[in-house]
Amino acid sequence: MTYEIHVAGLTRRLHLCPISDTLMIGAFVIFGDVELTCACARDLLKIAPEFDYMVAPEAKAIPLAHEMARQSGRNEYFLVRKTPKLYMNGVFEAVDRSITTKEEQKLYMDGADAKKMKGKRILVLDDVISTGGSLAAVESLVEQAGGNVVGRMAILAEGNAAKRDDILFLEKLPLFSAQGRPLD
Repeated sequence: MTYEIHVAGLTRRLHLCPISDTLMIGAFVIFGDVELTCACARDLLKIAPEFDYMVAPEAKAIPLAHEMARQSGRNEYFLVRKTPKLYMNGVFEAVDRSITTKEEQKLYMDGADAKKMKGKRILVLDDVISTGGSLAAVESLVEQAGGNVVGRMAILAEGNAAKRDDILFLEKLPLFSAQGRPLD
């Protein structure tokens, strides 16, 4: 089963993936889709508040953050990682509960990135916001670093996330019944 979505002037067919016996989600993946990544970055930058740095969770938002940095002329953006890396020092950590991850996971921020964020206007990015778990974890890390979150953005807002007034997004993505019918 698939669902057709129109975003940033483009049309894509999303495969529907079961996450329980009664619920499916549309698999929105920008990896490898340069046209979609560039178009979404362009349109998000049109509605983005003023910011100093962008931060995104690993991994699906990486191409988006990279392209938004490139298009906006910024030479730097930050990632929060799913595991601490050997090159990271003074690591911050936060808990993430995401609809696409079965288990609770932790996210980590490099202390060097945190120092650069202190007192700066930070834009939090993701590809899709659904439950808001990843967004909250990233925001917690930014706050621990002393950064000021000035915006929360995603390409898509899934399910009830589309009703939130504290996020900016390009399009709504419904959740789906086990039979593939949109629930929203």
